[in-house]
Amino acid sequence: MKQVVFLGSKEIGLKCLDILNQKSKDLNYEIAGVLTNSRGKKIIDFCKNNNIRLISSLNEYLNLPKVDLAISVQYHEILKKIHIDKADEITVNLHMAPLPEYRGCNQFSYAIIEGVKEFGTTIHVLEEGIDSGSIISEKRFGISDDIWVDELYNLTFEKSIELFKETLPKLITGDFNPIPQSDYLSFRKTAIHFRKEINDIKQIDLDWPKEKIEKHIRATYMPGFKPPYFIINNRKVELNLLD
Repeated sequence: MKQVVFLGSKEIGLKCLDILNQKSKDLNYEIAGVLTNSRGKKIIDFCKNNNIRLISSLNEYLNLPKVDLAISVQYHEILKKIHIDKADEITVNLHMAPLPEYRGCNQFSYAIIEGVKEFGTTIHVLEEGIDSGSIISEKRFGISDDIWVDELYNLTFEKSIELFKETLPKLITGDFNPIPQSDYLSFRKTAIHFRKEINDIKQIDLDWPKEKIEKHIRATYMPGFKPPYFIINNRKVELNLLD
């Protein structure tokens, strides 16, 4: 029986772990352990309720007797080669954006700012580079011209769950053929963004054309997070929108 380790957090991680647990008997594998973080309280509760081993650290992960497959979904730590190579078959990652176009963070915001007509979600081979591994499977979908960042996130969330369900059996059997991201560069662009960039794109310049202002607001106004803002007379004015 294959041994699978899950590394993840947030709501998307919980949903994927639930699927992983539901399918274990049908696909004949065992969840050998789960790693999460402070944003994974629901994952911790889920593991306790389902008698799934919680792994406290990457060092404990390395000491597991056997790992065939490792699956990362919004895991918070950067994995080094020694961690990636722990799985005898493959370590994979679910990235909630199309690759190679949107590597790294803030992918939803940049897609809206750039006015793209299509977005997506990807499962790829995990390697030491940031979201640079070969693509195993993807799901792409059209988006409206007036979409807001929370709407794009929610849509991508739903499509990511679908992709995970569809790809899991292939990950277990090994029936997949990863395609290097370089093979897509003749017809797809590539870019990488970092977490700290979000503060820059939240700053609105009131001299911009109204279409650009509107795009940046739709791209960065996310309930529960710091809103976009502008500067007047050296004072920061945040935009708190009414529903």
